[in-house]
Amino acid sequence: MAQKPLSHIGIIGAGAWGTALAAVAARAGRKVTLWAYEPEVADSINRQHLNELYLPGIPLDTSIRATTDLSAVSANDALLLVCPAQALRSVTGSMARHVKPGTPVAICAKGIEQATGKLMTEVVAETLPEAVPAVLSGPSFAADVANGLPTAVTLACADDTLGEALVEAIGIPAFRPYLASDLIGAELGGSVKNVLAIACGIVEGRKLGASAAAALTARGFAELTRLGVALGARAETLGGLSGLGDLILTCGSRQSRNMSLGAALGEGRDLADIIAERVTVAEGVATAPAVVALARRHNVEMPICEAVAAIVTGEASVDDAIGGLLARPFKREA
Repeated sequence: MAQKPLSHIGIIGAGAWGTALAAVAARAGRKVTLWAYEPEVADSINRQHLNELYLPGIPLDTSIRATTDLSAVSANDALLLVCPAQALRSVTGSMARHVKPGTPVAICAKGIEQATGKLMTEVVAETLPEAVPAVLSGPSFAADVANGLPTAVTLACADDTLGEALVEAIGIPAFRPYLASDLIGAELGGSVKNVLAIACGIVEGRKLGASAAAALTARGFAELTRLGVALGARAETLGGLSGLGDLILTCGSRQSRNMSLGAALGEGRDLADIIAERVTVAEGVATAPAVVALARRHNVEMPICEAVAAIVTGEASVDDAIGGLLARPFKREA
């Protein structure tokens, strides 16, 4: 039996990335319902066709409907989960009874659950057991996507038929999902790169130079690869759009929330003050200690991620963490 087209798309989360994906799905000709946590965001999208809080100045298709009612979104043909990673369990638990069995659910949140150390696919398996999980991840700034600039991402789904239907539902010439089946590799790249982007931001904020940034990005990718292989991910996924591609993007621009947060830390600012002045979430802050705990359970060495975790948890100063990395013994590259 052929897979019916996924014509109604529900997007859970009206932050910058969720709003950008709503814009893409509308351009693909889909009926889009967007769930917003804040009533004022839903009202702005419905009345002004703008998300001035999270994606200011970018007009949205008038067909996009926003709501604060999870049940109105959850019964759509396909769902994109774009809420913050640490809120995913709560949100999916609240919507579970409204999701139809067999519904494809693409996880767009990039992180590891701090309280449990579980990947987002594990959280969804527990809270939405009858849904078909997928992972959408890759090098994509929300403003670029919303403005229709060319972007390519990974869409990983173990069910090829549903994966192809998802690609057809949201793929347009300027937004190109590449189909894969390695969910672990796709989601792990998106999670770990946020931690490494904080590290690269610290390098910039401390004015340690472009050479240091390049070295840190390369060694960070080695850490990501070691952990991914230990968890069963495929090396080609980690070296693709959702791994290396996303790492290059977020480690190289202050447009990245995590990189800009790291830069502020490198400049000597206090983490609590940085977070307090932002409306957006830098996922790497909560993910850093979760990544380190996960790596330790699998006997994987991740010194850069450990340094970031020590900084964001207050266990080490920026200078002490940098000094610890530079004092590590010389070894073979691996």
